[in-house]
Amino acid sequence: MKTPNANRKHIIFYGKRNVGKSSLMNRLIGQEVSLVSDIKGTTTDTVSKAMELLPFGPVVFVDTGGIDDEGSLGELRVEKTRKTLDSADLAIYVLDIEEVEDAQDLEFELKEDFQLRKLPYILVINKTDLIAEERLVEIKARFKDLYKEIIFTSIEDEGSIAKLREAIVEKLEGLEEEESLIGDLIPYGGKVVLVVPLDKAAPKGRLILPQVQLIRDCLDHGIKSYVVRDTELESAISDLKDVDLVVTDSKVFKYVDKVISRDMKLTSFSIIMANQKGDLKEFAKGITRLKSLDQIDRPRVLIMESCSHNLSHEDIGRVKIPGLIDKLIAKEVVYDFAMGKDFPQDLEGYDLVIHCGSCMLNKKTMLNRIRLCRENGVPITNYGMVLAYGAGILDRAMEIFS
Repeated sequence: MKTPNANRKHIIFYGKRNVGKSSLMNRLIGQEVSLVSDIKGTTTDTVSKAMELLPFGPVVFVDTGGIDDEGSLGELRVEKTRKTLDSADLAIYVLDIEEVEDAQDLEFELKEDFQLRKLPYILVINKTDLIAEERLVEIKARFKDLYKEIIFTSIEDEGSIAKLREAIVEKLEGLEEEESLIGDLIPYGGKVVLVVPLDKAAPKGRLILPQVQLIRDCLDHGIKSYVVRDTELESAISDLKDVDLVVTDSKVFKYVDKVISRDMKLTSFSIIMANQKGDLKEFAKGITRLKSLDQIDRPRVLIMESCSHNLSHEDIGRVKIPGLIDKLIAKEVVYDFAMGKDFPQDLEGYDLVIHCGSCMLNKKTMLNRIRLCRENGVPITNYGMVLAYGAGILDRAMEIFS
């Protein structure tokens, strides 16, 4: 239950108002998570619930507002619902039985959005208890060619809920398994040194998420991990032999590069996260654009952080990266900043996007952000890669992935 939401598959319910999305999600979960009412538009904001879906594993169920909401507020709710498409690993599109009773096909809102994102989905025809059994048999017969992709449900019929649950598990098990962080890079029994500076940006009493996840990945794959502060790194290296990889916080890239010998491989937590959840080839194109920003008149850069936190004078995204770019580029650079889910859909005017390691995002979200950048012709890169480039050690930091 402590699995971060970023590492859970996101199952998101879509459909018009009052088709029973909330009731279905509540029945699947076994808890009254979403508010249920006969009044249209009861769900006005996304509602999520993390749980263990057996026999699959940790997931997040998300309920959304109706895709047909109206009025000025309704349009904002629909926009918020559409934003969830980028984080969905599996979509459940719910139709009311009365919507399709006389239909000859099953065209529905968001179908093109699903196809654009290559998003697997399940069609659910709900409220089957509202029509006669013989009429239901006729409707099922009409759609028999699509029957494997359609689940007929009623919250009054536990058997239909069980079928939907089974269909969800089957779809999830068919998804591509997410890569490990370094389990496929380092052999069993290998040695990895993790360099963790404890500065003002480090939360007191705990490690940040990428550090925790990397330690767990080492444990999962039988890799021996040694965690040290940068101030003890030199001593730690002298204690160890045959180190396979040194992973550092990006802030001390330059220092670590000088301390460890040239035969040791070196990279950062941010670049490892980017490799797992993003696309290093696309990020490399972003570095190429960074190198040529001085050829653009007043270049504009978007710096994107996936989590929210208080800012400090040592902040990577808002202080260190702009400061580094200003030293590299002999022109005035305009910086915009965004956090969390507020990734702009309109990227016109940007020359480069620099994204954090995305430890708080699931892979689907990151890949859709990369896709959006590609479609808009705006290169995207990663915090760690920018800092490695600025330190003059990008080639070394990328060597482990070649």
